[in-house]
Amino acid sequence: MKTRSLIAASAAIVALLAGTPALADGHMEAAAETALPSGPEGPALWKVADEDTTIFLFGTVHALPAELVWYDAEIAEALNSADTVVTEIPMDPASEAAMQQLAVREGMFADGTTLRSLLTEEQAAAYEGALGGLGVPPAAFDGFEPWMAGLTLGVLPLLQQGYDMQSGVDKVILSKAADTPKDALETAEFQLALFDSLPREQQVEFLMAAVEGVGEVKQTLDAMVAEWVKGDADALAAIMNEDMDDEALATALLYDRNANWAEWIEARLASNPGTVFIAVGAGHLAGNRSVQDYLAERGIETARVQ
Repeated sequence: MKTRSLIAASAAIVALLAGTPALADGHMEAAAETALPSGPEGPALWKVADEDTTIFLFGTVHALPAELVWYDAEIAEALNSADTVVTEIPMDPASEAAMQQLAVREGMFADGTTLRSLLTEEQAAAYEGALGGLGVPPAAFDGFEPWMAGLTLGVLPLLQQGYDMQSGVDKVILSKAADTPKDALETAEFQLALFDSLPREQQVEFLMAAVEGVGEVKQTLDAMVAEWVKGDADALAAIMNEDMDDEALATALLYDRNANWAEWIEARLASNPGTVFIAVGAGHLAGNRSVQDYLAERGIETARVQ
């Protein structure tokens, strides 16, 4: 698995990591300014509709530089028209607190195993070198299962270099939606299980991909965000999804979920009238086997709004 795929995977549950010990102990101080576009140039927005229901589809980035401007009139109009706002998982304060506790409980060893005991001598040297480059002590994540450490290493360099989960698109959308009723496509338990259920060997491979990509993760996410803020879904897909070379993991993290969400959208169109604003990770709305592709298989047309 390559760095870009790791970022795409990490984005799925990045919000869960905000309160874990690894990201709450002072290792997330910004170290550099970002040089992304100042926009807004138009993040992509789609909609599906029938005679009495409209559903907007908006791709999000779960962590962004605080100064990046992207919220424009078209997005505001769609959001303001919605009677329900839907995210991947519940993101109200109470749910987030429970999620963080769950992430720590599911992502840490309970039997005294240590992370580095699972690594070969060569892997351990590379892993400790990556931690040292981030200013993190070698034993800092010894209690973490490999998948949790891998996700943390996918996020930590971003937080150290100016990215902020509180400025993530989902957070902004929910804050602007105010009292509009909220819903979610998945549970935190489901998203965590995608990683926690991986075989131990695959978890270690995931961790080592993160180790290899520590020095590139910000550059890659900068490139992704630059395409996202321009609304170039094809270019975003090329960066974000195309090199996910582990088919089984891609199926679990992207394709199966995209198909499930298309089924949810079809059911929503057939049930309650009204307007729904769905905000999910941008990688799910770009490239082959996207949500839109699975909707098309069901005979549902998706129109680009901007």
